[in-house]
Amino acid sequence: MESPHNQAAWLSARSKRPLEVQSAPYTSPAANELVVKNAAIAVNAMEWSKQVMGNYIFEWIRCPFVMGNDLAGQVVEIGEEVSGFKLGDRVLAHAISMDPTINKSSEGAFQEYTVVHANLTSPIPDSLSYEEACVLPLGLSTAATALFQTDFLALDYPTTTSKAAKSTVKTVIIWGGSTSVGSNAIQLATAAGYDVITTASPKNFEYVKGLGATNVFDYNSKSTVEDIIHVLRTKKPVGAIAIGNNSTEACMDILAKTDGSKFVAQISFPFPEKAPATAWQLFLFMMGLMWWNITVYFKSVRRGVVTKFVFGSSLVQNDVGAMIYNRFLPNALENGEYRVVPKPVIIGKGLEQIQAALDVHMKGVSAQKVVVSL
Repeated sequence: MESPHNQAAWLSARSKRPLEVQSAPYTSPAANELVVKNAAIAVNAMEWSKQVMGNYIFEWIRCPFVMGNDLAGQVVEIGEEVSGFKLGDRVLAHAISMDPTINKSSEGAFQEYTVVHANLTSPIPDSLSYEEACVLPLGLSTAATALFQTDFLALDYPTTTSKAAKSTVKTVIIWGGSTSVGSNAIQLATAAGYDVITTASPKNFEYVKGLGATNVFDYNSKSTVEDIIHVLRTKKPVGAIAIGNNSTEACMDILAKTDGSKFVAQISFPFPEKAPATAWQLFLFMMGLMWWNITVYFKSVRRGVVTKFVFGSSLVQNDVGAMIYNRFLPNALENGEYRVVPKPVIIGKGLEQIQAALDVHMKGVSAQKVVVSL
């Protein structure tokens, strides 16, 4: 049988823009893999960061390359040893071409046909559109890695929210609750039975409370760190997830002065309000990032707080991936017990619109996910 014709939005050279839409090989799945015909994809900061900063980040990636993490579509081919899926299934999946252990363009989302891992793929109910479903994968994977992997917070696994007995003492701190990762982390931690303290801008307070957060504070307020420490007098933090500029430092300050875990899962590094536009600006940014890493390290030593950066695709290598995508999420979505958030903002249709979507995301979004239909 002749293979389908495939096209991709390629990062054709270092820091090249726009992405170039050209033919791409169609790759059949290996064992424990599927091929999905993509119907919608979402974009993320890690993709435009790679495009802007070239080989300064994700240095293992060499161009031409197909990026992209978030997708939803239909299963068109199934590899050996895969169970629980059939041809034609509507699914969402975390595509992991950018993972250093994978590093294959065939596994990037920015194309028509993507090879995905079965343990990072979940069926979606008919009530959920592809554009809605594709907002989940990277944020979901990153939040799950931070919360449940043994080398991070190592919390109890989630169950359906109707069954989870929520603790009033064991508390997770999620700095940046209205982000994609934060929105998923709040829901996962709540479904696992933990109390959640989070931060957001005041306009998103009700949004994060609706996801399950017990206490919400304004991340721009100078008193927020002390306010959270005050709330934690009668609670025991089980760790923190730091999302956004200055979040790691804030979480370290909180955990250093409270009785409980001293572990901070770092989701992001400090990024300027405007992406570096020249080689000199990029150089200054990289020097600043190096200095930030040094200062965070010494602060962690002084405060007795451990910090570790989260790479969201690492759950493909352990039980957390299958636990989330194969065992927890299908029922949670079907029963309406897991909200698909942030809401999609659809930029356009076709691979040609991915660059526009990246540009929109780079300018900043709040409680939204930038999506392209295919």
